[in-house]
Parts: sequence; C-alpha cells; structure tokens
Amino acid sequence: MTKGKKGTGSHLGSSIGHDMLVQEVMTKDIISVQKYESILHVANILADKNISGLPVVDKANRVIGIITQADILSIVGIRKEHTLKDLLKHMLGEQLPEKKIGDIVADIMASPAVTIKPTANIAEAAQVLDEKRIRRLPVVDDKNVLIGLISRADILKAVIRKLK
Repeated sequence: MTKGKKGTGSHLGSSIGHDMLVQEVMTKDIISVQKYESILHVANILADKNISGLPVVDKANRVIGIITQADILSIVGIRKEHTLKDLLKHMLGEQLPEKKIGDIVADIMASPAVTIKPTANIAEAAQVLDEKRIRRLPVVDDKNVLIGLISRADILKAVIRKLK
C-alpha cells in the first residue's frame, strides 16, 4: 500500500467542494420552459441543444418542476432500467412505474423540483444529486426564482480546475 502525499489525507481532495459555492460554478445562461408548452417543443429543445433536462417555471420564473429526456421517453414506454430494489419491490406486490401520458409539460414533468440555493457549497450539491439520483439542480433565490442550474458536469469541471 502506498501512502499519499503528506497532509493530503487518505482520499484525493476529500475536502474539495466544501470551499466552492454553487453560485461560483453554476450555469447562469439556462433555458427553461413553462408547464403549458408542448412536449414535442421541449423534446426539440433537448435534442437541438444536446441537454438532458430543463427546469419548468411559472410566469414569475419560479421553479415548479423539471422535465427530462427520460420523462419524454416514458410516453412511448421507454424507461430507465429498473433497479434491483425496484424489481424486489415488484416481486413483493408493488407496481412498477407506468407509462406516462400527456401532451404538455405539466402532464409528465417531475414536481416539485429539487432545488438548491446559490450559497450552498458544491459538496452539498453533489450529495443531493447522489441521494436523489438526479443529474441537475435548479439554483433558486429566496423567492424560488430560477437563477441558474448546477449539474454533475459543472461540479466535475470545478473539481478538475481545483485539482490543477
């Protein structure tokens, strides 16, 4: 077993992320949609921009949900593979998630959205993403108004910059 450099601890950068705030690494120029927009319109945005999900906002730009590629694909019956836990629950009598049906964002979006404040550190953001098994977090102010988005990719890029 080899030892790490003196003072680095047993894990590479185990404290990285605690001193970087969400507002420092979040994407500020983001696209959002409203709940009455057509699913086809949102699917085109996701495909054209090569992104996997968008925040859903009301007319005051407050976050009310999230819509993802997976949500849209669920309309045609394509779902993420079920986890072993899901399959065990099904064997014990619980239903697996059904195919979603609808024409507008509100019909299939996930709501309420899991959000984060800009003053949280990126370690907290990473923990929420991991615990909730999601890929992105809308960043909101105290009035739940959308001000940015932080993704796993944003956090990874910030960590790499810090390690250089």
